[in-house]
Amino acid sequence: MSSGLGRPVLRSLRDKLTLLFFGITLAAFGLLYVIVVPALETNLREQKLDDIARVARGARPALNTLTRNPEITASDQDARVRAIADAANARLTLLGVQQPSDPGSEALYTVTDSREELQVPQNPGLVRRALSEGGLVRDEATFRGEDIGQVAQPILFEGRPARVALYSRPFDDVDDTVSFVRNRLLAAGAVALLLALIGGAAVAQALSRRVCRLERAAEDVAAGHHIDPLPVDSEDELGQLTRAFNEMQEQLRRVEIARREFVATASHELRTPIFSLGGFVELLRDEDLTREERREFLDEIAQQVERLQKLAVDLLDLSRLDAGSVALAIENVDLTELVESVAREFTPALKEHGTELDLQLPETGFTAVCDGERVAQIVRVLIDNALRHTPPGTAVRLSGGRDSAGVALTITDQGPGLPADTPIFDRFVTGGASQGAGLGLAIAHELAARMDGSLRASQNGSGAAFTLELPAARGTQPLSG
Repeated sequence: MSSGLGRPVLRSLRDKLTLLFFGITLAAFGLLYVIVVPALETNLREQKLDDIARVARGARPALNTLTRNPEITASDQDARVRAIADAANARLTLLGVQQPSDPGSEALYTVTDSREELQVPQNPGLVRRALSEGGLVRDEATFRGEDIGQVAQPILFEGRPARVALYSRPFDDVDDTVSFVRNRLLAAGAVALLLALIGGAAVAQALSRRVCRLERAAEDVAAGHHIDPLPVDSEDELGQLTRAFNEMQEQLRRVEIARREFVATASHELRTPIFSLGGFVELLRDEDLTREERREFLDEIAQQVERLQKLAVDLLDLSRLDAGSVALAIENVDLTELVESVAREFTPALKEHGTELDLQLPETGFTAVCDGERVAQIVRVLIDNALRHTPPGTAVRLSGGRDSAGVALTITDQGPGLPADTPIFDRFVTGGASQGAGLGLAIAHELAARMDGSLRASQNGSGAAFTLELPAARGTQPLSG
């Protein structure tokens, strides 16, 4: 047999929650029944005995008078005993005590009883306890198959116990009260169990329906299908889970879109130089080419090969960054020495471009906590980016400074500036008529973040400014002025 959710009974969330509600309610009422009913019966019986004992203490002077006054007739004595019994709402048996020579073996006999019956309640053990203790004692007994409560009180004459007043009251009203409470408790328990079963099933059905909705949605997403966001109809844990699922699905959708765009753009970036190389190879097969044309084609082939090499390196760096396999050697690095070394690498390119690179760096103490090779890679990207977007013959300035927050390298140019509304740090995003693949700034931005730094861009007049911030080495003081 299976449940409505297509799962075996007792394995679905709905059935488990329903049984849980039912079991908790059953356990609660069972515990209540076990604790309340016996305690109620005990308390009611104790209360009955307390009432008899209170009346017995108040009636003791009258019973003492009956014992000490030999002139009271039997009928008068019976009338007074019945009056005391009516006041106590109990049966009163007045027992006489014959004092033997051996203490502890007193003989008891019935003097009078508030009821005209041949059989009277007897409890020799309770009476002898009252005689030995010299005071009021109480106990429970059985008379004619009925539970009764009894109170025994010795009556003294000339300092010695002469009689014992034995009060007896049946517990039938207690049994009636306990039976009434028990029946009402059982009826309430049955109703509560029914409501728990119905309510638990309704709540469990609602919860399981929401869980199954999440399950089906997860299966659709796993199969590669995009679905509409699930409705968040509560603020409980399932509502938070649904909201998190929607956010996860949206993030997966963005990742999938980015992946497709990455593959398409990377394919395009690779296809262009490859087709270009193929075209130049076909042209070089023409034997009628002059030496100048052949040299020109070879130069173009070299540029395309260089472009392919750079693109391959950038794609490899991106894949390592995405996989988290880029190892960083964090140490104290002298940025002045590092930047000057990278600037010397661009001497031929700067000369060909007719551009002067103006270095404005502190001579000493310009130290950052970073990976020197990765910072050099970022600086190369920034200088190359400035040369690509700067008209020939204009200056490029690379300055450095430090403050309490860290150290910063800023490269500014006099190019066309930053394109409006363009995420320049996104992958395959290029500005203007650049021939690059749009990966350099994305890699530089990611590397800066991996070293607990940042790379940001801003407008600098008509040109652009890129600032690399890194943590400063300990003991480094901010520059004055």
